[in-house]
Amino acid sequence: MTAVGTAFGDRLAEAFAERGRLCVGIDPHEHLLAEWGLPASAAGAREFGLHAVAAAAGRAGLVKPQVAFFERYGSAGYAALEEVIGAARAAGLLVIADAKRGDIGTSVTAYAESWLTPGASLEADALTVSAFQGVGSIAEPMRLAEEHGKGLFVLAATSNPEAAAIQQAVVASGPHAGATVARAIIEGVHAFNLEQAPHPFGTVGLVLGATVDLTAYGIDTRGPVFSPAFPVLAPGFGHQGARVEDAPRLFGSLAPGVIVSESRGLLGAGRDGLADAIARRAEEVRASHG
Repeated sequence: MTAVGTAFGDRLAEAFAERGRLCVGIDPHEHLLAEWGLPASAAGAREFGLHAVAAAAGRAGLVKPQVAFFERYGSAGYAALEEVIGAARAAGLLVIADAKRGDIGTSVTAYAESWLTPGASLEADALTVSAFQGVGSIAEPMRLAEEHGKGLFVLAATSNPEAAAIQQAVVASGPHAGATVARAIIEGVHAFNLEQAPHPFGTVGLVLGATVDLTAYGIDTRGPVFSPAFPVLAPGFGHQGARVEDAPRLFGSLAPGVIVSESRGLLGAGRDGLADAIARRAEEVRASHG
């Protein structure tokens, strides 16, 4: 497991270099549990998750458990998730807890402490968060992430169609007036990363859907590369339609930090076919990124 104090950006660069950019989603949908011959229960989610970890270990650099599919089973589901996260980190995988937490004040701080504190039962390497209450609302999670060598991925331009009206809306006042909401989030996150010690990738990254036209969200992918580079969690590959070979074109100047996230397209290979599916996709991702 990772030593406390090692910057997330450094560990992400190491994972890219050693194991590539593929992130395997761990989403125990009820229909996938059935296809795998597992019960729709915490025990089924546990077995599903542990098998996915074993299949990813040595073949991919990251995994992303979707917290909702464990949370639906209550306390037993969380116990299963704790075991899956622990197994993944012990196997040397970086774990992004896909919980999309967001709030203000002490509430959002408590969320961050739950997932980012070394030794916590839910300790992950990074957490997805929402900043649609303003980037300032996640100031404490950003600080905690930097302090503990963890990462955050902030929702900015997501792939669900109903998000476009809000994320493409133009900010009316303040330092980011005239920018889209998505662009304002990016600028706020970049300002935080600039204030931290230099790393190849920033502590705080972005969630940018691989199936959206980023320019429509006010995000210029033709400009200079940000420094430090943003870690970019990019869902939408595989089942949702984005192709891994198109990632450099889709993300342009943001491509250096892109994490190719795929869930159902891999998990649909089944219990016996998952390891081979991950190995093939990981090789495709390496080929597309040079």
